[in-house]
Amino acid sequence: MKDMPNRLAASSSPYLQQHADNPVDWWEWGPQALALAESLDRPILLSVGYAACHWCHVMAHESFEDPATAAFMNDHFVNVKVDREERPDVDAVYMRATQAMTGQGGWPMTAVLTPDGRPFFAGTYFPPEPRQGMPAFTQVLQGLAEAWENRRDEVLDVGSQVLDHLNERIDARGGALGADALDAAADALVGQHDEEAGGIGAASPKFPPSMALEFLLRRHARSGDDATLAVVRSTAGAMARGGIYDQLAGGFARYSVDRFWRVPHFEKMLYDNALLLRFYLHWWRTERALDPSSEHAALAERVARETADFLLAEMRTPEGAFASALDADSPDARGQVHEGAYYVWNPNELMKALGTTDGAWAVQLLGVTGPGTFERGYSTLQLLRDPDDPARWADVRARLLDARAERVRPARDDKVVAAWNGLAVTTLAEASVLLSEPRYGAAAREAAELLATVHGVDDGRFVRTSRDGRAGGHDAVLEDHGCVAEAFVALLGITGEAVWLQRAERLLGRALEHFADPEGGFFDTAADGEQLLVRPQDASDNAHPSGTSALANALVALAAVTGEQRWRAGAEEALASAARLSTAAPRFAGWSLTAAEAVLAGPEEIAVVGHDGPERDAMHRAALARTSPGAVVVAGEPTDAVPLLAGRVAVDGHATAYVCRDFVCSLPVTDPGAL
Repeated sequence: MKDMPNRLAASSSPYLQQHADNPVDWWEWGPQALALAESLDRPILLSVGYAACHWCHVMAHESFEDPATAAFMNDHFVNVKVDREERPDVDAVYMRATQAMTGQGGWPMTAVLTPDGRPFFAGTYFPPEPRQGMPAFTQVLQGLAEAWENRRDEVLDVGSQVLDHLNERIDARGGALGADALDAAADALVGQHDEEAGGIGAASPKFPPSMALEFLLRRHARSGDDATLAVVRSTAGAMARGGIYDQLAGGFARYSVDRFWRVPHFEKMLYDNALLLRFYLHWWRTERALDPSSEHAALAERVARETADFLLAEMRTPEGAFASALDADSPDARGQVHEGAYYVWNPNELMKALGTTDGAWAVQLLGVTGPGTFERGYSTLQLLRDPDDPARWADVRARLLDARAERVRPARDDKVVAAWNGLAVTTLAEASVLLSEPRYGAAAREAAELLATVHGVDDGRFVRTSRDGRAGGHDAVLEDHGCVAEAFVALLGITGEAVWLQRAERLLGRALEHFADPEGGFFDTAADGEQLLVRPQDASDNAHPSGTSALANALVALAAVTGEQRWRAGAEEALASAARLSTAAPRFAGWSLTAAEAVLAGPEEIAVVGHDGPERDAMHRAALARTSPGAVVVAGEPTDAVPLLAGRVAVDGHATAYVCRDFVCSLPVTDPGAL
C-alpha cells in the first residue's frame, strides 16, 4: 500500500492537492493517463470536483481515503482526478455524458471511460454503503470491473452510443433578439417568479439568478415595466435579508437549500459575488434614479458596498488577484468539521458574545431560535427587517465579527481563474466610480495587470489559472477570453489608457479566429488547443456566464469604444447562436439576453473628457449613473489611441461628456445634472 503522497502533490490545483495523500494512485488528466490505460487494458475512473465542494470532501473521506477501496481502484482502474475549475472543457464533455446517462448531474462527478476516453458509466456521489436507493461505491467498482473483464462488447457498445450522443449538434441558433423576443423572455421570467419567497421558480435548492436579474433591470430601463421591477425587488430583497447573505461580513453563499433563502450551502464563490455585486450596484442605480431616499435604494447600496468590501477583505490573494472560493466546511469549537460551522450561531453564543441585553436583541433581530433554523440547534443569521437602532446594530455586528474571528476560518481555494477575475475586475472598476471608492478601482487594476502578465495575455499564451503568481498549464477557454476582455474595456473606461484597449482587442481577435464554429456560433475551446473526445460547445448560462454570452458582452463593449463593425458582427453572431435558447429557456440565457438589450439600445457610447480631477470625476459618475442598457463610458484625456475619445474636446476647459450612438454624438454637456 502507498505510504507517501501520490503524484497530485505536484499539481497547481488546490483541489488536486487535497487528494495528494489518498492511497489512490491518482493521475492528472492527460495523454500519459490515457496511454497507461491502453497499455494496461484497464478502464479509466474519472473523478471530477472542486476544492470548495462539500460532497466532494465527503466522498473523499468515505472512499478515497479508505485503504481497501483504494486498493481495488488501483488494481482495476487507471484513476484520474480533475479540477473542474481548471479544466472546464473536460468537465463539460463528461458532465454532458453524465446527464445523458442518468438524467442529472453534479459534483463529485464519477465517470468510467474506455482507454480512448469514451464514457460507458457515469454518476455523481456514491456512499460507502448502500443508502437511499444508491449502491455502495465498492459495489459500483466491482460491477464495472466485472463488466470490463467479462462483458467487454456490451461496454464498448455503450461507449459508442454515448459518443454518438455527444457528437449530436445542439443547435440553439435563431433570429435576432429584437424587442419582441426580449419582452417575451422577460415575461416568461416574470411568470416564473416565486411571489411568496422571491426568486425565479419555487423549487429548492435556489440559486441566485444574478444574470436573469441583470437582464430584467435592463428590460425595465427600456420599458419601464412595473412587473419586471417587482420581480427584481422581491428577489433582491429576499436574498439580501436571508441566510444566503453573510449579514456580518458581506458576500453571498453559493445557493439556498430551501425556498426562502434561509439556509445556504455555505461555500462562497468568486463568480457569484462578482455577478451579484454588479447586479446590486445596478439595482441601486435604478432605485436611486426613481427615489434616492427609498428603502430599496438604501438596501441595494448597502449590499453592493458590503459585497465589494468582502471581495477585497476575503478573496484577494497576496499577488493582487482574487481567489476562487471559500470552503463550506470548517471545524467547530470541539474540532469536528461541519458545514457552515464558521457562520452559524445559537442563542447561548450570542449571549456570550454580546451580553444578556444585546444578545436577546440580536436573537430577535437575526432570527436565531432555540431549535435552530439550520441543524444541531444552530441558526443562520437573517436580517428580515432594518434595525430600529442602526448605531446599536453597527456595534453588535462589529462585536459578532470579533467573536467569529476566534473561530477556525474555512479553507480558501486560492487559485486565480481568469474568467472569474475578469468578472470581479469589471464590476469593481464600475463600483469605484459609482460608489466613489478609489480603492475598488485600484484593486481592479492590480488584478487586471496580473491577468495581462502572469496569465500571458501580453505574451501570446493565455492560460486559465495561476497560483502564487505562477501561471498554470492549461489554456484559457472561451469564457476566459470574453470575461477578461470585458474587464480590460472596463479598465479603459476608468483610466482612459489605450493599453487596456489593445489588450482587449488582442483577446477578442484571438477568440474570433480560434473559437468560431464554421457552422455558426463558437466553441468553448480553441481550434489549436487540446483535442478531447468531442469539442465542447454550450451557449447556456449556468453558475456563471457561458463562453458565448461572455464573448457577446465583451464584443458589444469593444464595438462601442472602437466603432469597428467586426466586433459588432461577432457579438451579433454570438447572440444569434444562443437565440433559440434565449427564448425557450430564458433562465439559462440571462447573460445573452443582457447583451441583446445592450445591442437594442445602441448601446450608448459616452466619452467623458477633461483633466483628471473632481470635475471629471463628477461627470464620469453622472455618465455611469445613466440606466440605458449596456451604456459604455470612457473617461480620460482626448487621444487618437482610443477612438471614442478621439476628437472629443473639453468645452471651455470644463469636463465634458459626449453621448453617442454609432459614433454620432449629441451636443456636448458640461453639467453633470444635465447629463
